[in-house]
Amino acid sequence: MMFAKQTEPVRRMSRIVLDGSRITPEDVAAVAFNNVSVFLGDEAVKRVVACRRMVEELVRTGKVVYGVTTGFGKFSDVHISSEDAVELQANLIRSHACAVGQPLPEPTVRALMMLRANALAKGHSGIRLKTLQLLVDCLNHGVHPVIPEQGSLGASGDLAPLSHLALVLMGEGEAFFQGKRLPGAKALAKAGLKPVSLKEKEGLALINGTQAMTSTGTLAVVKAERLAKIADVIASLTLECLRGIPEAFADEVQRARPYPEQVGVAGNLRALLKGSELITRQGEIRVQDAYSLRCLPQVHGATRQVLGYVKEKIAVEINAATDNPLLFADEDKVISGGNFHGQPIALAMDFLKMGMSELANISERRTERLVNPTLSGGLPAFLSRQPGMASGLMILQYVSASLVSENKVLAHPASVDSIPSSANQEDHVSMGTTAARHAAQVVDNVAKVLAIELICAAEAADFVGADGLAPATRALYEKVRAIVPPVVADRSTSREIESVASALLDGEWLAAVEAVSGPLF
Repeated sequence: MMFAKQTEPVRRMSRIVLDGSRITPEDVAAVAFNNVSVFLGDEAVKRVVACRRMVEELVRTGKVVYGVTTGFGKFSDVHISSEDAVELQANLIRSHACAVGQPLPEPTVRALMMLRANALAKGHSGIRLKTLQLLVDCLNHGVHPVIPEQGSLGASGDLAPLSHLALVLMGEGEAFFQGKRLPGAKALAKAGLKPVSLKEKEGLALINGTQAMTSTGTLAVVKAERLAKIADVIASLTLECLRGIPEAFADEVQRARPYPEQVGVAGNLRALLKGSELITRQGEIRVQDAYSLRCLPQVHGATRQVLGYVKEKIAVEINAATDNPLLFADEDKVISGGNFHGQPIALAMDFLKMGMSELANISERRTERLVNPTLSGGLPAFLSRQPGMASGLMILQYVSASLVSENKVLAHPASVDSIPSSANQEDHVSMGTTAARHAAQVVDNVAKVLAIELICAAEAADFVGADGLAPATRALYEKVRAIVPPVVADRSTSREIESVASALLDGEWLAAVEAVSGPLF
């Protein structure tokens, strides 16, 4: 699914500075989806140069430093002479570039390149400025390495995927350039760039990090935030079509259990339903609604809590140094540590999977209430205009149920698994990249589930009278009707579901609603 163009202020969209400490998830999305360019900040350049001088001095004096004058992993006890140090880096990249599977999507690769450059800009990795600048130039010129999506354990960094990035900087591997898949050297040449020969520590600096999982996770959470907000609007439209009771969203109820996210969602619902002629009061039709309607603030609000947690971890990780060893030029220290371990992101991605799966679970239940005549309060079976002769939207609920069920499988935590590697030197791993890949798939599935609910709600609105919708939900109804006409006769709706799912990630739809309702939480 293609993500919509961002609508951030121009000051953020023109050019983004990489200084190792201040980029945001929204910045990453702008670079990934909108091809915004990046550049290295002046202070970052100074730090990178100073750290590189430190590496060169360590090599000159023959100090024992992991990955510089030693082998890697289990081979860390093998001393490497200064004469062989350069060949060591090239061998590292070639041997580790063994990832498999489909190439990561272009936006994810762009995010990955940006995040790796930002981590190196912190000045703790020992890379040459020339090599880092080539990475930045590749990003800005649209040279996107072919990076297979499978093969990372998520500890000792995303070694295999990131090695495919480093190959292209060496003039090897493959890259996409202007829509064509080319040998790395040819892609660089067409962009007017020249490969580098990696020097001491540079190979390790390029691949020892969490950027595969973090790039995937960052884009997933940006998408998820957009879906969480538009889900409130879709649910409000459904509630109107089912003649729901909004008294459950009263501020007094929320203050009695004052989770900020629950309070915020309830406020959204009250604003969205303002002016509706279709909603009812307690006792008019029924005393209370089913949970999928009545508990919207509690369930949608809990998902917002998850997103807050995940985004907090992402905000730290995208500005972190995650390779090993780390060099601290000001203190004249080289320290072997474990910042490459992806456990914080692994757990966050597993949490994201669960939170977003619940958003889909409750949406599917609302879809069922729209199409099931025993639950809809008078709507025709499956919203068919020719019951019996035409199936109407019957099978859309099947598709929604299928996606929800798939999410349940994908939501199984990856972070609880660990398989030792490198002769048990790397004896606990995070599986964070698997968690992130699954989280991204869950988020895309949620978009489709919400799209199905919206299509069904729009159809139901035609039966109950769209003129009675609240002004805010009417704005969303009109948007979906512009691309999905009423189902007068049975037809395939696959493309329409996909189109609506993509449109839910477009800020234009949400902006149209907020122009009426005011800013939503």
